[in-house]
Amino acid sequence: MRLELNRLPLLAALALVAACSSNTQSGGPGAAPRPRNAPYLSGQAADLNQVYQSMGLISAGGQMPFVGSVSFLSSRSTDTTLVLLAASLPAAVLNFQRVNDQYTSTYSVRVELRKGLTVVQSWDARETVRVPTFKETQRTDESVIWQQYLRIPPGEYNMLIGFKDANSVRGSAQEVGIVVPKMTAGMMSTPTPVYESFERHRLDSLPRILARPRASVSFTTDTMIPVYVESSGLSGPAAVTASLVAEGNTVVWRESATFDPKGGTVASKTFNIPVRNMGIGIVTLNMTRVGSADTSSSKLFVTLGEDLPIASFDEMLRLLRYFALAEQLRPLRDAGAAQRPQAWADFLKTTDPIPNTAENEALRDYFNRIRTANARFRDDAVIGWTSDRGIAYVGLGEPDQIFQSQGMDMNTGRQRQEIWEYNQDIRLRLVFLDNGGLGRFRLQSSGMSALEAAIRRRLLAQQQAAR
Repeated sequence: MRLELNRLPLLAALALVAACSSNTQSGGPGAAPRPRNAPYLSGQAADLNQVYQSMGLISAGGQMPFVGSVSFLSSRSTDTTLVLLAASLPAAVLNFQRVNDQYTSTYSVRVELRKGLTVVQSWDARETVRVPTFKETQRTDESVIWQQYLRIPPGEYNMLIGFKDANSVRGSAQEVGIVVPKMTAGMMSTPTPVYESFERHRLDSLPRILARPRASVSFTTDTMIPVYVESSGLSGPAAVTASLVAEGNTVVWRESATFDPKGGTVASKTFNIPVRNMGIGIVTLNMTRVGSADTSSSKLFVTLGEDLPIASFDEMLRLLRYFALAEQLRPLRDAGAAQRPQAWADFLKTTDPIPNTAENEALRDYFNRIRTANARFRDDAVIGWTSDRGIAYVGLGEPDQIFQSQGMDMNTGRQRQEIWEYNQDIRLRLVFLDNGGLGRFRLQSSGMSALEAAIRRRLLAQQQAAR
């Protein structure tokens, strides 16, 4: 069996994208790729790898983490399927070198397709990234995108994809199982989130799209997510319906369009899905051709930030517990799935301290405190911001003064204290004890009620100031 590989024309196979959001989907007409033993989300907040894997994406951690997607499209012959393999890496994981007035990094990619223990085909590439400033080398978002078209006979495969930094020992790989479908006439492609796309009308050309491998957007900074879909073998215009399904199988957005091959062999369309309709977490995009049983679907992810992997609306509400009063959060909690996007937009408006800017500065600062607490107090709890010191930091901010002392404990013989003092309007003194000497500080008994009362006073003051 011979596998035909094609380099991407017109759009570079490697692109440094300027967007500060992220993500793509895979799935579609065939079974979505899924790492072996990949866990699905529970009711608890999961890390980003689990979120991406639950969406059917390829997600690898380690020293060189990446997220990949697989999309299926029609080829010139039904004997092969056109497969778009795309992956994104944060620029910060690459080792950049200063070369004249640019910063340059090189990495290698290896792709293997297997049936059982037999390698059907392997492919290697070496890619170079060039950016103009040092700041670009430190980006942690979906900043480097690699993509490749392959023509693969329909069937079941194991696919290995790996990335290796050329100037360091960093590297990561992931193996997934994929089912490549047979793309018959009229069958719709995988709905593919993109950064850029152009219509395709002929099967002897490749789609001109720049994929969004993580299939995600930020609710606070993005307004829409473009999704590309196509169908071949149509005898004339065909009506297609796109619908977005959120938690509880509630349709939160729907749009109809016409697929028109315009005298060619392929009809394509890019749907621009408004983020305000998507809510928070994972949603499912379904494409249906009117009058046909043909459907295709993908998952999309609406985030509050790269390092805050919220996969459900309830998880978001738990995260906001020290940002707003319970009565301010109640409209969000009581809203049905269809009303949640509007309820969230209203919440952002009422809590925004500077309404004439695009960003909610208070929410931005709050999430920054959560990120800092997760890093600073990671020894106090599994999730740093939920520890006693983390709650104080997230709810009240940096204390005015911190005192540390060494004492004695009757059981262990050691006791460390950390005293936080908040002056000005709060007037609060918190004593954290490390009884075992292991660096795990707990708030002194009865201190939690005083802390929660201080947080509520602070939120009340903010609410009154906003009126």
